[in-house]
Amino acid sequence: MAKLATHKSSKNLFTLGFKKVRHSLIIGIALLVSGLITLPRVLSLFDIVDRLSDSFTTASVKDILIRFIFLFIFSWLVLQYNTNWKYAFSNRSKFLRISLTLFLNATLFFSAVNLFVSIYDCITGIVMLNNEIGLLYFVYFVVLFILVFVSRILRFQIIHQEDIVEKELLKQQSLLNELEALKNQINPHFLFNSLNSLNSLIRDNKPATTFVNKLSFMYRYILQSRSQDLVTIEEELKFLESYIYLINTRYRDRFKIEISIDSEFMTEKIPALALQLLVENAVKHNEISESNPLLVKVYYEKNAIVVENVIRLRTTFVDSTGNGLVNLDKRYMMLKNQNIIISNAENIFKVKLPLN
Repeated sequence: MAKLATHKSSKNLFTLGFKKVRHSLIIGIALLVSGLITLPRVLSLFDIVDRLSDSFTTASVKDILIRFIFLFIFSWLVLQYNTNWKYAFSNRSKFLRISLTLFLNATLFFSAVNLFVSIYDCITGIVMLNNEIGLLYFVYFVVLFILVFVSRILRFQIIHQEDIVEKELLKQQSLLNELEALKNQINPHFLFNSLNSLNSLIRDNKPATTFVNKLSFMYRYILQSRSQDLVTIEEELKFLESYIYLINTRYRDRFKIEISIDSEFMTEKIPALALQLLVENAVKHNEISESNPLLVKVYYEKNAIVVENVIRLRTTFVDSTGNGLVNLDKRYMMLKNQNIIISNAENIFKVKLPLN
């Protein structure tokens, strides 16, 4: 990925010029230039200022229209060529590209002025004097210079926009890779404990069969969840039901869970294995005994799913990396652009999963 970014950033102006500048933008600039250049003639027509020179042709509506149309066509052609068309030769040598650009721009320049003078004489019946033709060459040259400069700016703007899009795509890909790495770190510790419980149940066929079925369902769900980021609460609760069965097999009456979520919220989506991770976190870190049974509550509150339990930390060693909640928070931010909310006020450990 890094090599790809370096390779693309090293491309020159021509190899990056595949995306065309919008025609509407080119037309707008051409209209603006044409209007600005013919503005003095409009002012002269309405006697707002004195005539530019007694030796120049008199301004008229026909005169202004011809000048405006020619300037517009000339501006449009120069902009189109220098922003879009010339990049069709991007596979040619640099010398050939520069030579072709200079030649075609010069051709457009001289052709536009000479054609204008000829058509102007035919339409208006007025022969333009040499000094006015000289001024016309000067004006068109200035317009050409400005348009080439504007075309360069427009092309660099396109390149800049493409770079921004490319960087955003690379950023998203990096986030997806990080998300995949976090998903791969999900380690269902309960499966190892469940296998130990299986030894005590194997002699009793029905419980053993049920246990293995639940375990198989959980394995399938975990494998499937790696191919999808978000699941419905209904799907997550179904998975949690199998997990609870395994936990109850091990702890029996010493573990209880209360789930209170209305059916209207069952289609809301949360990251896969989120509820199981929070319940597992409570089982892993809290004492579970006859005198101190563990009660975990899962319920809806203010547009969030809440998982809470009374804090009674284990006195024995807990094999834990401490990354479970951190990873869940990162996944939540990537997938739902929100953070989970963790609190332990009044000896109650509570985690909220926002549903927005």
